[in-house]
Amino acid sequence: MDPDAVKSTLSNLAFGNVIAAAARDLQKEMVAKDKAQTSNSTYEEVDLDELMDDPELEKLHAERIAALKKEAEKRQEQKKKGHGEYREVTEGDFLGEVTSSELVICHFYHREFYRCKIMDKHLKALAPKHVGTKFIKVDAENAPFFVSKLAIKTLPCVIMFRKGVAGDRLVGFQDLGAKDDFPTRTLENLLIKKGIISEKKKDGEEEDDYSESMRRSVRTSAYADSDSD
Repeated sequence: MDPDAVKSTLSNLAFGNVIAAAARDLQKEMVAKDKAQTSNSTYEEVDLDELMDDPELEKLHAERIAALKKEAEKRQEQKKKGHGEYREVTEGDFLGEVTSSELVICHFYHREFYRCKIMDKHLKALAPKHVGTKFIKVDAENAPFFVSKLAIKTLPCVIMFRKGVAGDRLVGFQDLGAKDDFPTRTLENLLIKKGIISEKKKDGEEEDDYSESMRRSVRTSAYADSDSD
């Protein structure tokens, strides 16, 4: 083999390796630059000191505090009316209980009926989770007047009241799979579907909603400041 040809080939290979290495370095530099530009475009215009005095954020925060205060006052008032727990009431108290709250779930039961005890267990578990609705029960044997007026013939019977007016009802376990071992969630979903209770947010979800609102406002403020420049 011609020595000069071999030398030329090796030289070309070495040059090719240098070019390839340079190309790799350039690519890495460009990727790093793109990341830096992305990061700067997201955060460089956000001045936390200025945001502390941002009227929009102050308004959002004030509205949030006001909403929390109003919700706390509402819950306190509801608890005074017996919300947040599953209670037994007498026939004499029944009318006052169902008319003093907007949403009421009342279980007419018999002490000796096994299925009434199952319903008791599930309603007792749901009451603290859904404070916006009052949960009560009435011994059907001791409330003949309302059992007759409400045409209750089968127990357990759960009647839903809205502003004192009887509406939907659950008779036995027909709508719960017709089985004794249904989970509490099945009853909860049915009551949500009927609109007598609301879907319960997961822990932290409400705070996440507020945090996302704050983040949107921060981004809006940041972009607005950028445009003004």
